[in-house]
Amino acid sequence: MTTVTYEIVDVFTDRPFAGNPLAVVFGAEALGGDQMQTLAREFNLSETVFVLPPSVPDATYRARIFTPVTELPFAGHPSVGAAVTVVRRGDAKPGTIRQECGAGVLPIEVTAHGEARLTGGTPTLGAPQDPAPLLEIAGLTAADLDGPPPRTAGCGLEHLFLSVRPDAVSRARPDAAAAARHGVRKLTVLAWDADARAAHLRMFAPGVGVTEDPATGSAALGLGVWLVASGLLPADGEAAYMVHQGAEIHRPSTLDCTVTAASGAALSATVAGHVVKIARGEIAVPPFIG
Repeated sequence: MTTVTYEIVDVFTDRPFAGNPLAVVFGAEALGGDQMQTLAREFNLSETVFVLPPSVPDATYRARIFTPVTELPFAGHPSVGAAVTVVRRGDAKPGTIRQECGAGVLPIEVTAHGEARLTGGTPTLGAPQDPAPLLEIAGLTAADLDGPPPRTAGCGLEHLFLSVRPDAVSRARPDAAAAARHGVRKLTVLAWDADARAAHLRMFAPGVGVTEDPATGSAALGLGVWLVASGLLPADGEAAYMVHQGAEIHRPSTLDCTVTAASGAALSATVAGHVVKIARGEIAVPPFIG
């Protein structure tokens, strides 16, 4: 094997050159993790996903997901992008795709029109945290703080949420040195519009090699958990909400979400969006290092 095939797609957008770009690599069964990491570093996108044969009988395929510097157990935009690409290539039929990854086997509903809805893993929620170091990392001040206290939440991959005034989201300027000093790998800054049930969100992840992510499906899922815990969405039943992200870095994205709760705790969350094909090709296989 000297090359593997790949496609570049834009995720969480219905038009090209917006949303979150993703490299989807096929035919990489013989590659080691170090080779996959080298390819992800070469693509230099927020994430690269490798579509592999499943290792469990009830999965459609297995996904390994890499940022330019590390492997992740799960991420939203690679999961949505891979599922739509697999169907578009004819490797699976529209309907329920079951993706095996580090967060388990997750169902993804894929349409024939380039859209997918991902159900996240088991919700998790952390304790409230001191906002002061997080404001420092975001380049904001105490006057910008607005809403419930910051805390981690996730559905397969946890994110740390910092709620601020609407005008402060665009003013955020992440400080990677401060993030390293405080041991924070990822920080999601958001403003919540209760009337529209929509969040303006930015996700900074210097600890995993991503300065700013244009659209973060795993953060959108975790946001639903945080919103329910914070009393901003109903304590019982299913609620829909939207996430708008990426405009500040010229990659506007829209994420369509739901969260289901009971007695004030999230039980599950979903995130959906369109996927647009941008490019395809072959890339050389790097030498094995491990």
